[in-house]
Amino acid sequence: MRWLPFIALFILAWIEISLFIEVAHVFGVLLTLLLVIVTSTIGLSLVKNQGIKNFRLMQEKLVRNENPAPEMTRGLSLFLAGFLLILPGFFTDFLGALLLLPVVQQRLTHKLMPFISVWGGKGPSAQEGGFTMEGEFERREDKRLERHDETSSTHKPD
Repeated sequence: MRWLPFIALFILAWIEISLFIEVAHVFGVLLTLLLVIVTSTIGLSLVKNQGIKNFRLMQEKLVRNENPAPEMTRGLSLFLAGFLLILPGFFTDFLGALLLLPVVQQRLTHKLMPFISVWGGKGPSAQEGGFTMEGEFERREDKRLERHDETSSTHKPD
């Protein structure tokens, strides 16, 4: 089980190298490198635009005291898509582009919703019919009170 991440990384590298070789064989090395740079740039600009829109939707839902969990899972999807699009390669770009599709984001949201709980801005007591106490307070300096005992009236503490 602890070798699973290394095996997955090895398989990912093997897929990426194989795709690089095939695409470079068809289009040439220079065009292949240019294609990787262009796909990463376009993908990151899409992630940025969708991320800003998603963040605004999340803020609006928080202001209206609605559950922002779907926007949170879309944000996770956008973060993963951005990470995959930064990595050079065609397979990771394909996976990142899949995570940008609304259909995939909705499926991910439905799968992750049971695991996400969000507390409202007013706290759980306001939602459960709790009460609020109001009051005033005053900050005072910490003063030592001298203790006067009847048995030791002649002795004062230092």
